[in-house]
Amino acid sequence: MIRLKHFPGRSLARLILISVVAMIAAGAATIAAAQPTVVGVRVGYHVEKTRIVVDLDQDVDFTIFTLPDPYRLVIDLPEVSWRMKATPASAKSGVVTRFRYGLFHPGTSRLVFDLTAPAMIGKRFMLPPSAGFGYRLVVDLVQVAAADYRRQGSPAATAVAVAKPAPPSPAPPRGGRPVVVIDAGHGGVDPGTIGISGVYEKDITLAAARDLAKALGAGGKYRVVLTRDRDMFISLRRRVEIARAADAALFVSLHADTIADRRIRGAHVYTVSEQASDEVAAELASKENQADVVAGLVPSSEDLGDSVLNSILFDLMRKNSRASSRDFAALLVPEMARVAPLLRKAHREAGFRVLKAPDVPSVLIELGYLSNPKEERRLRDPVERRRLMRAVSRAVDRYFTKSRFAERS
Repeated sequence: MIRLKHFPGRSLARLILISVVAMIAAGAATIAAAQPTVVGVRVGYHVEKTRIVVDLDQDVDFTIFTLPDPYRLVIDLPEVSWRMKATPASAKSGVVTRFRYGLFHPGTSRLVFDLTAPAMIGKRFMLPPSAGFGYRLVVDLVQVAAADYRRQGSPAATAVAVAKPAPPSPAPPRGGRPVVVIDAGHGGVDPGTIGISGVYEKDITLAAARDLAKALGAGGKYRVVLTRDRDMFISLRRRVEIARAADAALFVSLHADTIADRRIRGAHVYTVSEQASDEVAAELASKENQADVVAGLVPSSEDLGDSVLNSILFDLMRKNSRASSRDFAALLVPEMARVAPLLRKAHREAGFRVLKAPDVPSVLIELGYLSNPKEERRLRDPVERRRLMRAVSRAVDRYFTKSRFAERS
């Protein structure tokens, strides 16, 4: 190290050093400021058109398309930060009922506007800063008849091309520590449910997933994989692909629901079944299975297990994985009951798409109801959330102690 007191021109050296540090700091600030920011979204109805204005601090490229069933407008931007006061419900005007926003995949941020009727995109343009406004992306929507909308052609190809995920990572060698895949529900442009205080389900599930990963990783007995480790959208199919590519021995999907009756509270666990165990389970599965639609993807009825041939081997794999899923749920419920309130019927079944990997035992945990004040406070409390995730971790330990995993590895 060069000490300034040994340098002949101490004042000059000090000045040079300060200048270099300042240049580095300025460069870092420039890089940090390079990411565009969305500062507002406004929706207004004008004569025969609905106008959407997205306020930005920079000029950006954009892609716009509409989707049917249900009708939606999608705006894709480069990866941006968000600094808005607008809420999804504040955009109700004209054919727009609400909107969502967030990271769709690395490098692409997305806004999705729900529409009450079919609409065609009219004018679309970027306005430069003027009259106290920054850059403004303007999109006009014109309501049309359903037949006219269909005649303009299907936008499905555009939507799928934009949404195509990266290929799964190569599977690790078999044997060794069992792989546990933790799936933080929702994310990015799909916020999930919204609690009574305004907290998003996607934030609660990500925090819980990190807590569970830490609890499972503490003993060094498992290799833990997160389907997402930041606020980013992951399609339902991609979540299952991640589990299968990792050669997962167990898949745990974390969620937090809301319900009209705010008095209801209690965590509960789901395993997959084509026949729902009750009406509530069926309604929840139907809602969760719409996650891709919420994020601006084309609806799909494709079974997530269709990539495996429908054979005797496939049926055997599916039967075994579903039996193991129920075994894990039976261990999970009493562990969770030690630290948190549960619904009276704490283990239920329904056709969740995210649980349909034919060869991976899978459960979906509803951590509680964000519509209940006490439960929402509990799930937002890091201490309480960690207690619940440690209970899940104990159930994982019991499962692998009792399961035949050691015989397979």
